[in-house]
Amino acid sequence: MTFTARSDRHYIRSIYRSNRFVLAEIDAPPARRERARPPVHLAFVIDRSGSMAGDKIRLAKLAVEESLARLHDDDRFAIVVYDEVIDVVFPSTRATPDARRSALARLGEIDARGSTNLGEGWLRGCEQVALELSAEGVNRTLLLTDGLANVGITDRDELARHAAGLRARGVSTTTFGVGEDFDEVLLQAMADAGGGHFYYIANAAAIRDYVTSEVGETLEIVARGVTLQVTGPDGIEVESLSPYPTQAFGGRTVVTLGDLVAEQRLQVVLRLNFPYGEIGRETGALFSLSDRDDVLDGAPVKLGWEYADDRTNDLQARDRDVDRAVARIFAARARQEAIGRNRSGDYQGAKEALSSVARRIRDYAGRDAQLREIVAELDLESDQMAAPMAELSRKQAFFASANMARMRTYDGKATKGPQTGSR
Repeated sequence: MTFTARSDRHYIRSIYRSNRFVLAEIDAPPARRERARPPVHLAFVIDRSGSMAGDKIRLAKLAVEESLARLHDDDRFAIVVYDEVIDVVFPSTRATPDARRSALARLGEIDARGSTNLGEGWLRGCEQVALELSAEGVNRTLLLTDGLANVGITDRDELARHAAGLRARGVSTTTFGVGEDFDEVLLQAMADAGGGHFYYIANAAAIRDYVTSEVGETLEIVARGVTLQVTGPDGIEVESLSPYPTQAFGGRTVVTLGDLVAEQRLQVVLRLNFPYGEIGRETGALFSLSDRDDVLDGAPVKLGWEYADDRTNDLQARDRDVDRAVARIFAARARQEAIGRNRSGDYQGAKEALSSVARRIRDYAGRDAQLREIVAELDLESDQMAAPMAELSRKQAFFASANMARMRTYDGKATKGPQTGSR
C-alpha cells in the first residue's frame, strides 16, 4: 500500500489564523491470495411500494439472485421487503445452496403494492444483520428504493442518526435510489453516516448492474474500519473537507474513512487552522492510518510549517496537486448546494453558489490548465442552474458531485490505481 500527505503551502501567517490544506492519499493493498476474504453478512432491503411495479421489482429480484450466487457457505444473508408493511422474506441465514434456492423462491412471490415505510424496512434489515453480527467480517444492509419515505420515520436527520448508530455497532448501510421520485439527499446522508455508498440509478435496466457491483466491492474489502489520525499541538484545528465523519480528542483528530477495497485509491482533503505564532517558529502535525485488522502498514507522515511575514506568505510556492484536490471538493460542495436551491426555485442563489466558488478558484488558478478547466465548468453550470432543471438532470448532477467529493468514478465505483509499494 501507499500513504502520503502533503500541504498546499509551507509558510503560515503569524498575526492571522492561517488555513492550510493537506491532501492525504491512500492506495489500498491488493487482495492476498493466501488470505481468505472476510465473510460478509448482507441484508437486501427492497422497496415493494406500488411505484416499483413492473421492471423495477423484477430487476431488483434478479439483482438479489445474482448477488446471492456470489456468496460462500460461510457468508450470511437476509431479505426484507417493505411498503407500509414490513416482511422479512428470509431471515438471516448462512448462504448455503439450499438456503439461496429457498430464499429466491419466496422472493419470487413478492409483488409491488402500497406506500413507502422506508425507515422501518431498512431498520428491520439492519436488525437481521445485527442479530448475527460477524466480528471478523463485513456486515452491511443494502437498501433499494424509488420513492420518498412517507410512512413511519421520515425525518432525514433522524434516519441519518440511526445509520451512524448502527455503523458504530458494526452494521453499515448502502443505498440505491431509482428514477426521479426518491430523496437523494436522504439516501446520501444515510450512506455517509452509515459507512456505505449511495448510488443513483436513472432507469430500471441498470438496477442489476449497480447492486451486483456494490456486492462485488463488498467481497473485495481488504481493510475494515480505516481511520486517518492527525496529531498536533494544541490550537491547531483540523476539519475534513471530504465527506467523512470527524472527531477531535484534544490534540488528536480522527477521520473515519470506512472500508477499503483491494487497490482502491482514496484522497482525503483536510483544512488545518493555525493559531497565532512568532515569525520563525515552526509547528507540525503527524498523519497516520489505522484499521481494525492492522492490514495497512504505511508509515506515519510528518508535515511541518513555519510562521512568516505577509510578504513571504504571499510569494511562497503552491503545491498544485493539493490545489486541484481542494478545488474539486469545493466545486462538488457548491454543485450540491446549487441543486438544492434550483429545486426550491432560488435560481439566482443557485447561480451564485457556483459563481462564488469559481471566483475563489480563479484567484489562485494562475495558468494551471486543470484549475482553469474547473472554473470554466462552474461558469457554464452556473448559467444552467439559473433556470429550472429537469429532476433527472438534478439527480444526475447530485450523483456526479457526490462521487467527485468521495473520489469515486462517475458511476459510483471505487477508484483504483496501480500499486507501487510502500513509502
